[in-house]
Amino acid sequence: MLIDTHGLRAALAARIASHHGEAAIADDYRARAGAGDAPAADPAFDGGGDARLRAILRHVDLVTLRPKDTVATDIAALGEAGLAEADIVRLSELIAFLAHELRLVAGLRLLGGSR
Repeated sequence: MLIDTHGLRAALAARIASHHGEAAIADDYRARAGAGDAPAADPAFDGGGDARLRAILRHVDLVTLRPKDTVATDIAALGEAGLAEADIVRLSELIAFLAHELRLVAGLRLLGGSR
């Protein structure tokens, strides 16, 4: 189960934060990623020869950068790449949590700047 490792979840969180231009948050998550998972934190990394990782990264990038373009076949592609339903749910939860966290941070920055 790829999504069941803390290191990969941290690397994916770093990748998502990087997509949003949140370097400090990305660095914090990247520091928590395992050495083998660290490449996934880089938005330029496509997963190399690992088809399951390529599917995960493609999905993370799609939902993070173009969520309205995500369709049911994108979820199905994760299953076809070998992800169990529980992993697909974990991935969805991670993406949703980061979206919330990054919006919360942006909102707190705005509140701090208005004082």
